[in-house]
Amino acid sequence: MQIRVINPNTTAAMTATIGEAAQRIAAPGTRITATQPLDGPVSIESHFDEAISAVGVLDQVLAGKREGADAYVIACFGDPGLLAARELTRAPVIGIAEAAFHMATLISTRFSIVTTLGRTGIIAEHLLEQYGFRHHCRRVRAAEIPVLDLEQNADTALVRIIEECRRARDEDGIGAIVLGCGGMADLTDTISHEVGLPVVEGVTAAVKLAEALVGLGLGTSKHGDLAYPRPKPMLGQFERFAHLTPAR
Repeated sequence: MQIRVINPNTTAAMTATIGEAAQRIAAPGTRITATQPLDGPVSIESHFDEAISAVGVLDQVLAGKREGADAYVIACFGDPGLLAARELTRAPVIGIAEAAFHMATLISTRFSIVTTLGRTGIIAEHLLEQYGFRHHCRRVRAAEIPVLDLEQNADTALVRIIEECRRARDEDGIGAIVLGCGGMADLTDTISHEVGLPVVEGVTAAVKLAEALVGLGLGTSKHGDLAYPRPKPMLGQFERFAHLTPAR
């Protein structure tokens, strides 16, 4: 089984962190290919960043189709380009926020999210509503650290995240914590040990869900709104998306 894990930002060190975490959790025989767009923001911290990065996600899905990927993971907690990516392929496409929400509800009746910046926390709140998990989440908390601090100031960032997770444990009446950034993919064991609660992280959750869907023989439906995009001419830099041919 080949799972293409797409880091929607362009920071190679974060792509490596995400890929290593995904491969560690993957079943024997599952091959993880961790990739990132050639163009786009170095971190994703706004609606604008998400919109720009979504095009790179779609490029990576098309590259995965050419290489025979069996499933895809979009490794940003905003799930940028998720539905558009599902339109391009029959293979399962899993967003890490949606995956983490599902997993957290299987082990607890209430969870809180601990993310990087307050403004991205608002984006997480939008996703909770969209996916139908709002009543499961008690609070969305921010450690108020830039995403790139997870790579460039890792020790300080970890301390801030653990402090916020402890506040969530003590104040929110929860059974689990969801980490709200793909760059936190390698932190679950450390945080769970320090806080004493189950900690769900979306990259690893999405990998296991992708494996399950492939194992069950379930792929993205091509009926209704997730059918392949209608072929049409496109101009300028998006000409490469014109006349897409359905495959895999």
